[in-house]
Order: sequence, then C-alpha cells, then structure tokens
Amino acid sequence: MKHKAVAASFLLLLPLTACGGTAAAGGDGSTVTVTVGYQSKTINTVTAGTLLRSLGLFEKELGALHDGHTYKVDWQDYATGAPITAQMTAGKIDIGSMGDFPLLINAARGKQLGRPTHLVSVTGYNLRGGLNTIVTALDSRIDSLADLKGKKVSTSIGSAADGTLVRALRRAGVDPDKGIGKLNQQPAVGASALSAGSVDALSQFVAWPGLLAYQGKAKALYDGAQLDLPTFHGVTVREDFAEKRPAVLEAFLKAQAKTTDYLDAHPVSAAEKVAEATGLPAEVVYLYNGAHGISTFDPAVKPRLVSALKQDVSILRSAKLTGDVDVDAFVDDRYVRKALGAAYAERLAASPPPAASEVWTKGARQTRTFKSPRELLGHLAGHKAGIRAAYVPDATTGTLWFADRAVWVADGERLLPFVAPATAKAYTAGHPGAHVITYADALRRAS
Repeated sequence: MKHKAVAASFLLLLPLTACGGTAAAGGDGSTVTVTVGYQSKTINTVTAGTLLRSLGLFEKELGALHDGHTYKVDWQDYATGAPITAQMTAGKIDIGSMGDFPLLINAARGKQLGRPTHLVSVTGYNLRGGLNTIVTALDSRIDSLADLKGKKVSTSIGSAADGTLVRALRRAGVDPDKGIGKLNQQPAVGASALSAGSVDALSQFVAWPGLLAYQGKAKALYDGAQLDLPTFHGVTVREDFAEKRPAVLEAFLKAQAKTTDYLDAHPVSAAEKVAEATGLPAEVVYLYNGAHGISTFDPAVKPRLVSALKQDVSILRSAKLTGDVDVDAFVDDRYVRKALGAAYAERLAASPPPAASEVWTKGARQTRTFKSPRELLGHLAGHKAGIRAAYVPDATTGTLWFADRAVWVADGERLLPFVAPATAKAYTAGHPGAHVITYADALRRAS
C-alpha cells in the first residue's frame, strides 16, 4: 500500500503535457505533443523535416483535425539517424526521418526492444545511388579506390555513406574491413579531419560532399551513382503511435506531400529557406534539391526502393550491426496511401526528371537550363560576373555537380562533365581521341 501511495504521488508530479503523442487534461480539451526527429543538414529529408517545419504545414494540418485536441509539435534536430532511433525506441520520438541503412537499424532495434517501427513514406531518393560520395582533399594524389589501400577513411558506420564505401571498395578489390583504416565519425568531424589532413578520404551522405566541394576543400573521388543501386531517405514511425493516433500520422503525411509539391514548384525558394534554417549555402542545397538535383522527392514507397532496402540488409549483417531484418513487415504504406488518396498511384508511377545543365544567375528566382554542357559553358564564358552557381550532370551517371568542380573531357566538339576521375577515365578509355582537360580549357573551347 505504501508503494502504491508513493507511486500515486509521483504521478501527480508529472507535467501535464508529455512527449510521445500523449494527451494531458485541459480546461476545454486536451493538449497533445507530437515529437518529430529530423536531420536538418541531411537535406534530402527536408520534406519531412527542415522545409516542412519552415512552411508550418504540419501544424496547419493538425489544426484542421478539429478533434477536440490542441496540438503542439516538438521538433528535435539530430546529425544522424542513430540518436533518432534511440529516442524512438525509448518512446520519446514519435515520427523520424533517416537514410536507408539507419532505417534498417531502426527496424531491427524496434523489434529487439519490443517497440516496433514502420517505414511509412519516402523523402528524397536517387535511383543510382548518387546521394553518397567519397571525397579527398584537393591536393590529394589518391586517384582511385585502389589507392585507398592502407589509408585512413572517415565515414559514419551504419549510414548509407558507409554502405556505399563498403560496396565500392569490394568492387574495386579492396577489403573494406582490413584494406583501409576506417574511422567512425560524425559527418562534421570527418569533414574537419579531412581538412586537417588526419584522414585521407571521407565517405558521406548529403550535403557534406557537395559542401566541401563548393568550399574548395575537397574533390570527388567516387560518385555513388557508379554503383547503380538506389539509395533513399524515409519516414519511420513508432507502431504504437501510428495505431493510437492514425489521424495525426496522416496529417503529417499530407503535410509532407504538400511540402514536396512546394519544393517541386519553387525549387530556388525552397533551397533558400533550407539554407536559412541550416546555415548551408543555398547553392549546395540546390545541387541536391533543385529542379534537376541529385535527389528526387516523392513520398510514395516505390517497390524499387523496397527491393534496394532488402539488398542493404546483407551489408549491415556482415558488419554485425543487425541480424536479419524483415523488410516486408517493416514497410507499411497504408497511411500514406490513405493520406494521398487517388494521387498516390500517380506518384508511385512518377519518374525522376531528366538530367539537365543549369545556371543560377544572381538575383534570379529560377534557374536557366541548357540543352548541353557546352551551351552552358558558352553562357558562363560570357557572363562570369553574374553567375551564382552552375550545375552539370555527369555524362554517364547523370549525377549533378558544380561545373567548376567537375572533371571535363573533350571528345571532338563535345565537352563532357564527370563527377569523379574514375568515370572520366572510363569514358576516355572507350572513346579514342577523348581526353581530360581543365575547366579553364573547357570554357575557352566553348567560347
């Protein structure tokens, strides 16, 4: 009886409003706090995080429920998916967004700890894997993955970028466990380590490789799209929260879809909003999230992405980060199907926009596209002072990159850009007469 009395007294001391989608008694209804975990600088999750928060669309959808509750959204920002999973399995985060490999760990931990989670929608994806890139310092002599043998490489173990590193090294004949010195570091720490020269290469997800290239601190060594395997980020939710508050989850997914529509219709404005919220340069945000960016946004859970997720399980299992994961049980698109209604089938069938060369002129509210990289270079040669950023797609993988950071190849009259030396060399090897040239030479030829 004494223990019961103490417990009752403790309960009376608890705050009226708690996280985890719980409700507290109020004078004219109740207050429900929905806790959302997101990664502001992982900018291909912006439709479920940074941009969604900036536009206030989730709060608007919650306000339209008119179910007698007052809703409050607690936005919690993290650098990677791991702490979001930890908070979800502790019952402290209701909805989270993260990459494909962290999603699998999320599924495994949730099941292991008796707090199952489900993948309910997709944020940004790239069907070839271009969201992850391996970079080296500008003055590095490392020219191929084989050159990484015996070198120190920074990555975030268990992330999609780590998965890209493992797969790429295996294809190059390098043991990803014994052939390199792998350092498990947060993206920002790894970026600093690369700049300081304490690591030889960095394998990371968006937006770190593009940011370092834009800042002139790194160059691409390997374009993740060379793997030709889809990579994506998505939204995961606690099963108990989804079952208790399905209307709230559907409101989130409706808001995510509206945020996606906003990004597609106003890519420059969206990039600037994300830049303002994160401190990242808008030019870097646009590289990934622009009209022809590396990332395509769509909440539909495409079968091709689910298939790729199943292939990822073996990578995590070999690293002893998870055991087997029942992907089919983890994926649950019922809520997003209901939230989007008839539009879901259309989104499910949608394809990424074709690659294109773009120029972002200073002061412009939209970019200008060109039919070919050569035409873009010709424009740049005559308008050097008025250009904010210029983007070109890799001639073989389609991955967008900064024009002045690309590897350029001259093939007759054609001027072709590549993200990394490897893709450029592969092209020149198969095209007699084609050869690598400098960016300055490419500009001169185009003008």
